[in-house]
Amino acid sequence: MKIGVIGASGYSGGELLRLLTKHPDFTLDYIAAGSQAGSLITDVHPHLIPFAGQKFEVTELTRMNQCDLLFFALPHGESAKWISQLNQEIKVVDLGADFRLASADSWEKYYGGTHAGTWIYGLPEIPGQRAKIAVAQRIANPGCYATTIALAAAPALSHGLIEADDIVVVAASGTTGAGKKPSNYLLASEVMGSLSSYKFGGTHQHTPEIEETLTAVAGTPAKISFTPILAPMPRGILATVTAKLIKPLDSSQAQELYKEFYTAEEFVTVLSENALPHTSAVVGSNSVLIQVAVDAHANRLIISAALDNLGKGAASQAIQNANIITGLPENTGLTSIGLGA
Repeated sequence: MKIGVIGASGYSGGELLRLLTKHPDFTLDYIAAGSQAGSLITDVHPHLIPFAGQKFEVTELTRMNQCDLLFFALPHGESAKWISQLNQEIKVVDLGADFRLASADSWEKYYGGTHAGTWIYGLPEIPGQRAKIAVAQRIANPGCYATTIALAAAPALSHGLIEADDIVVVAASGTTGAGKKPSNYLLASEVMGSLSSYKFGGTHQHTPEIEETLTAVAGTPAKISFTPILAPMPRGILATVTAKLIKPLDSSQAQELYKEFYTAEEFVTVLSENALPHTSAVVGSNSVLIQVAVDAHANRLIISAALDNLGKGAASQAIQNANIITGLPENTGLTSIGLGA
């Protein structure tokens, strides 16, 4: 199967290339970039030694239409204009936000411009979603924060344990989540040894995506208060999700419920009692680590979740979705084991 990666010079694009070198059924045929077209791949991604001597190609429609499946790893709002011109039989996984939202009003509010439409949302571990992905041709790959938070809250909402309209999230992400565009606030001298909130006051663009997903799980409108934090590390997300309990239960009961909910999921692990998620444990993997507890003093459920924002939050999840829509075993070319410290 001929595969193309559009936007291969970015962080997510580079991670796609790394993972696809070991995929037994996908053959990289087209590796495209925008301003980096003509540059050596290893000049941009020095770790991708298998691509030594190979250059990024120009982004253009003719080459796209020669592929069987395309991964788009472009900035938000950029993929729709290309996809609208593609041959309809080409399968697509879009890592951008262009087709994630059902609400045109939410797109205009959080992203601006015209809403391109809505595709099947590619989060297989959400109940009922895997079957929809399997029969789709085109998949909207979820955002990194959205994946973390949705998987953290889904079991509790599915069982009606928490109030859906008052979910509070504080989550820290590595700097690769901001992309490669130069910015003063991403300079090493600004980031190292420092933590800072950003998109403060409920303005982060993943907010409506998370609320749409959790509303579908809960069967009632979900609302979140989300504060993102920039952490002094290249990659990884650690999210703390809290909500007021509706039904009485203790930490052990909550943990058993979460373990049962994800018992068949290879890429989601609910940790044993007293163990906590670490971002270093998920780097390089398609894994999500979760811990859950009850704060009896505040009558709130507390969920901690970690994933690799370039892995399960982007590239490896995109490959997981591609595996599903092409009829391959879901874990083909992927691992649940992180690199560690």
